[in-house]
Amino acid sequence: MSGTPTAAPRPRRRTAGPGANRWIVLVVLCVSLLLVALDATVLHVAVPAVTEDLRPGATELLWIVDVYPLVCASLLILFGTLGDRVGRRRVLLLGYGLFGVASAVAASAHTAEVLILARALLGVGGAMIMPATLSILRQVFPDRRERAIAIGVWSAVAAVGAAVGPLLGGFLLEHFWWGSVFLINIPLMLISLPVGRLLLPESRGGADGPWDVTGALTAAAGLFGVVLGVKQLGGGHAPASPLTLLPLPAGAALLVLFVRRQRRLPHPLVDLRLFRRPAFSTSVGCIVLAMLALVGLELIAAQYLQLVLGLSPLATGLRLLPLTVAAMAAGLLGARVLRRFGPRRMVCTGFCVTAAAVLTLTAMGGADDPALLLTGFVLLGLGLETTLFGAYESMLSEAPADRAGGAAAIGETSYQLGAGLGIALLGSVMNAAYTPRLRLVPGVSAADAGAAGHSLGEAYDVARRLGGPAGAALRRAARDSFVHGLHVTLLVSAGLLLLGAVMALRLPPVMQCGAEPEPVPDDAGLELPAPRASEKPRVSA
Repeated sequence: MSGTPTAAPRPRRRTAGPGANRWIVLVVLCVSLLLVALDATVLHVAVPAVTEDLRPGATELLWIVDVYPLVCASLLILFGTLGDRVGRRRVLLLGYGLFGVASAVAASAHTAEVLILARALLGVGGAMIMPATLSILRQVFPDRRERAIAIGVWSAVAAVGAAVGPLLGGFLLEHFWWGSVFLINIPLMLISLPVGRLLLPESRGGADGPWDVTGALTAAAGLFGVVLGVKQLGGGHAPASPLTLLPLPAGAALLVLFVRRQRRLPHPLVDLRLFRRPAFSTSVGCIVLAMLALVGLELIAAQYLQLVLGLSPLATGLRLLPLTVAAMAAGLLGARVLRRFGPRRMVCTGFCVTAAAVLTLTAMGGADDPALLLTGFVLLGLGLETTLFGAYESMLSEAPADRAGGAAAIGETSYQLGAGLGIALLGSVMNAAYTPRLRLVPGVSAADAGAAGHSLGEAYDVARRLGGPAGAALRRAARDSFVHGLHVTLLVSAGLLLLGAVMALRLPPVMQCGAEPEPVPDDAGLELPAPRASEKPRVSA
């Protein structure tokens, strides 16, 4: 070629920092989160209709309910770190597409096996969406003060999704068939895909070297085993049962191998040095402890409202609604509270308020006390959201922007793991306090007492079958035993929350505000909305 070459004008990059319309980006990310949060709870009210239509076995029904959170928790690290390498927006948009397709398959499923497969695909899509929303949020809001406001809105939307899911599902079931609870995802996806492609900025992490596919698969398999084993424990399986004895140790061993591999690699999948930072490791521990103390408790509280107080599912949802409203308020006010009091006092106070709420609820008995429940649930929502907001914000701010995907995946994984451990631990405490009192009920055989000891619902079934004085005595004893077990569980939960308050003392006393510098290297920072064809991720086995 001859002549003087003229440099072609470089296209303008869509930045993810202060120049971008970051508040519109936040709206798009919140819609993404709302979708995943809705799908996590919307199926709960549809389980009876699914059971009547598809006739799944007990194991199949368990997998229909559990496969979504199980797969999602297992793949968070994989897709969170993949987004750091190939582009977070790209992974998010792929998650949108997969979520829409899986929703259509689930809605049209004619067998339990197809529904299980569709729910698993929904879990894969959720794992692609969840860490991407947090990591893009981390990139779009470099200033910590604005980022705190964004995280508050983000967490408030999560609370709305979790609460609206069962109510929306109940409304749809009253007018349509059970598949409609999945069809609501499709119009949201049809809107989110083009809007996300147009408005969301693409960003990458600054890590060099190939993506560690072996490490990613090892982490996924290890988390799958651990979460599966924990769920089996929470479902009442004995620790020596093959369903817990095989996946739990195998998963733990794979996670140990994953950690050792990451320490040896020059370009690790997850930067374990983040855990050397007290604020990061403490925030992750606080998230685990908060969920450990409260998720199992919420499940038991729902049983108390329906089986002890005799409330309908709709009335139960309305009783729990103040908890969600209080959590939304705490999320929206979280940024102001964090700036005023700092992470240490905010998270520590959140744990203490939540512990006070739990101790207040120990006054619950066999009779309905709406004022007590309202007070306890409002304090519970305020304390829980304050704790999680402060912990998430500190964790995300402590991680470098180029590792935002991995950090977000660690946070979401700790949330899911804490929830699973909470159901297992508090469920075991509840069973240990509930079962022994049913063995000496007059007129009830050992076999019937053993069946009644599985759950309060089964105790009511046995009492109905026995009838007469023996049935009435068993029903009364089971109800009293459940309330006693609830009190013991609340005390254990309060102890865990106070332990979290002590742990939170390691957090920084003040919130360090200020804008962070934008990443300089082109290949480590932001890219064009339409990536070059030559840009392909390197993958190592």
